[in-house]
Amino acid sequence: MIIGKVVGNIWATRKEEGLTGFKLLTVQPLDVEGNTINVNTIVAVDRIGAGIGDKVLVTTGAPASFIDQKRLPVDALIVGIIDQN
Repeated sequence: MIIGKVVGNIWATRKEEGLTGFKLLTVQPLDVEGNTINVNTIVAVDRIGAGIGDKVLVTTGAPASFIDQKRLPVDALIVGIIDQN
């Protein structure tokens, strides 16, 4: 899992039918102290209502692709909003 900060929205005019209704957000990975890590941002599916500026918990890989008992073409999924760490 990755701790990150939501830094932007992705607007898709078309996307996989199974992703209809889910937001796509860009997430900047952070270290445990909350400092930016010098790696690329991540595009993550949001199904819990995160917004820009929120600290989030992101799961990646195969576990991220199982949404509502369906396997979707997803590599990163926001699974929590972090209030404090």
